[in-house]
Amino acid sequence: MAKDKKKNAEEEVIEEKEAVQAEPSKEEELQKQLDEKNDQLLRTLAEYDNFRKRSQREKEALYAECKASVVNALLPVADNFDRIFANPDGTLEDYKKGVEMTFKQFSDVFKTLGIEVFGEVGEEFDPNFHNAVMHTEDDSVGENTITNVLVKGYKLGDKVIRPAMVAVAN
Repeated sequence: MAKDKKKNAEEEVIEEKEAVQAEPSKEEELQKQLDEKNDQLLRTLAEYDNFRKRSQREKEALYAECKASVVNALLPVADNFDRIFANPDGTLEDYKKGVEMTFKQFSDVFKTLGIEVFGEVGEEFDPNFHNAVMHTEDDSVGENTITNVLVKGYKLGDKVIRPAMVAVAN
């Protein structure tokens, strides 16, 4: 009986060791969780890197597309200038009329693209839109009034493409 108890005790110890070995230890469980999180993090970083590269390619493609769109809108204007200068028998009046028509077409292209021209004599000076390059003394107009426009300004929506260069009354 003592042998049976000893044998049973040994069998219980062996069974407990096998049970303990079959169950992962706390360290192994934590290591497994850490490895899973590291793998998840690496996948997320790779996805972000791919997203960043894709966004950059899309941005470059969109930029090229926008430039091509603007050039395409201006090509008829360039074609008309070619026609103006290709006529060797034209009179000065013909050239003047051709340039005026082409300038109107050019202005229409700007309107189509949403580009606004600003900076007119008599407007109030605004440093957000105008660049004062001269000051004049003129009592017939109010202070900070544009008296001369040297270069027109252009804007697209709220963004100033080029400020108007103006002379302002003191």
